[in-house]
Amino acid sequence: MVIRLALHVTQMMVRHASLWQDAVRLLLLIDAAAKPVGDDSEAPPSAVGIVRTQVRLQKLDFWVRYPDYLANELLNEYESHPDSPGLVDEAERILSSQEPDLRRFPMLRHRFGAFEQLDNALSVLVERGLARKHDRLGERRVLQHNYYLLEKGQRTAVDLLREAPALGWYGDRTRTVVALVDSLGGSHIKARQYLQREYADTPIGSYIPAITEQARRRLAEVRAAVPSPTAREELVR
Repeated sequence: MVIRLALHVTQMMVRHASLWQDAVRLLLLIDAAAKPVGDDSEAPPSAVGIVRTQVRLQKLDFWVRYPDYLANELLNEYESHPDSPGLVDEAERILSSQEPDLRRFPMLRHRFGAFEQLDNALSVLVERGLARKHDRLGERRVLQHNYYLLEKGQRTAVDLLREAPALGWYGDRTRTVVALVDSLGGSHIKARQYLQREYADTPIGSYIPAITEQARRRLAEVRAAVPSPTAREELVR
């Protein structure tokens, strides 16, 4: 199964995202973002982690699907933590490559920001016993969507990255995105994404546009004031 998943994804690398590609990206994102289940009484017996709320999962997925926005957010984080030049280095690795064009899978702007229906991709994971979704219900509506990573899903995520090196990018990017805002809930992440004008100004029902060139210009300005990795090595010597 792992090899079949990997083949489906690698064959679609430079096209629009396929159902298989969405499923693999979602699995690796849940694997990276999942927190310990703890004493959650609603967790399935084989659950090893949980991602709480659809908002959080959607907003993390946006940064995986839009590398230029991720790079720009890394620069935002650097401005708040100027003692972490590695954030600039990572933004430069993204923006100096073709990643923003080749790895972008557009999302529509909905009422509450970037959104895409996750159920089709999730159904692939549920059918294979890799993940489970639980809807916490109120009197009249769903109060919260929780996403559980199952033991088999955790093993499959590890196997995918080991057996299909071409998927390594997904592992790297999901971990980068989660580390960037690991302590924040979905609503806080959504608020940060709305600070980007192009994102906030996208008409509802339209695809959120790229900001690659804007991000590259900003990187050049920041880099002018921050030593490159090579320059820092020279200073250490």
